[in-house]
Amino acid sequence: MGPVRLEAITWERLGDLLAERLLDLKPDDGSPWPRIAFDGAPAARPGELAHRVSEALRIRGRSSLVVGTEGFLRPASLRLEYGHQDAEAYYDGWFDTSALWREVFGPLEAGGNGRVLPDLWDPATDRATRSSSIQLPPGGLLLLHGPLLLRHWFPFDLSVHVLLSPGALRRRTPEAEHWTLPAFERYENEVDPGATADVLVRADDPRRPAWNG
Repeated sequence: MGPVRLEAITWERLGDLLAERLLDLKPDDGSPWPRIAFDGAPAARPGELAHRVSEALRIRGRSSLVVGTEGFLRPASLRLEYGHQDAEAYYDGWFDTSALWREVFGPLEAGGNGRVLPDLWDPATDRATRSSSIQLPPGGLLLLHGPLLLRHWFPFDLSVHVLLSPGALRRRTPEAEHWTLPAFERYENEVDPGATADVLVRADDPRRPAWNG
């Protein structure tokens, strides 16, 4: 990634600015539902930013649905086939991308019905959640958050990557999850999400991020 000019900001202001930008976002494929990625390692907490933007949109009179990929993990028998700490399996096989295509993105295609399944699998019980679909009205926005999102060719209309430096990522990742770090190093090398995303947020300082959008 080449030089990027970053601007220091508060999380509150960042949520407002992103919401303002999303108000006029129109999908290129004719869908009435803009689809937004909030990409980042769990330690970067992209879900918190997604919820902050959702609240800012609500205040502005726009519907949105926040969906986390942790609700679309594959069953443990598949996820842990190569052991509990296999970084390659985490990178390639932990998340049920087929279900995300079918239950989240499919209904939001042009001509879709707008009924999105918010989650499918509970990792704590290793059972289906049996959640009901949620109707997203025309103009409502999908705010999908999770790690490694920008390597699957999902049809995002705008992508936000929440970046941590390698040192900050190691410090803020619980020691029991350090085995996942090689997966994020591979993601950085193969995908370069900081350069791929439309909006880059550097979150090394948890109190005051810097962004370029």
